[in-house]
Amino acid sequence: MSILNKLAVATGNRNEEPNIALAREIARTKDKASVKELIEHLSAKNAAVRSDCIKTLYELGTLEPKLIVPYEKDFLFLLDSKDNRMQWGAMAALAAIAKEDPNRIYEHLPKIIATADKGSVITRDNAVRILIAVGKTKKFADDAFTLLIEQLKSCPENQLPMYAELAMEIVNDENKAVFIKILQSRLPLETESKQKRVEKVIKKLK
Repeated sequence: MSILNKLAVATGNRNEEPNIALAREIARTKDKASVKELIEHLSAKNAAVRSDCIKTLYELGTLEPKLIVPYEKDFLFLLDSKDNRMQWGAMAALAAIAKEDPNRIYEHLPKIIATADKGSVITRDNAVRILIAVGKTKKFADDAFTLLIEQLKSCPENQLPMYAELAMEIVNDENKAVFIKILQSRLPLETESKQKRVEKVIKKLK
């Protein structure tokens, strides 16, 4: 039986639960054939099928990233999609791959950042997660941090506290001063709660 019969669109259930359940099943059984079938249908004519496939794949990436690692080029291709759901879903899948195998993702950072800069908030959120994941690898750390700083300079205020908190994972004694300086340059923020979150990050690092 085709794995597509277990997607939300096939069950008539338009919440995401069938897709999440399917991701769990594939992760548990390490079902590579099903992963391949989902990948093949990322270009399906039916938008609901495409959407369910990308949802299942990036949920699988959080559970068993090794199963989607071989398909990074398929997700990179989707970064050019005019379908926003497919674009940010692909970026979420790439974020999962970056945690598992940053070597596969590093050379594609220019495309990832270019997509993030013109994409939706969710697309950018996942691009930042990619930079942090790649930045944990020593040989990529400087390049990833430089790109992350550019995101901190230009991101919307709403995103700045979350990005600052996430970025703490790759802040060290060598880059700490630059990181703090950039955060301070964004203050004051319009919302007190967001400003307090950024100030808390700065305080932790001083």
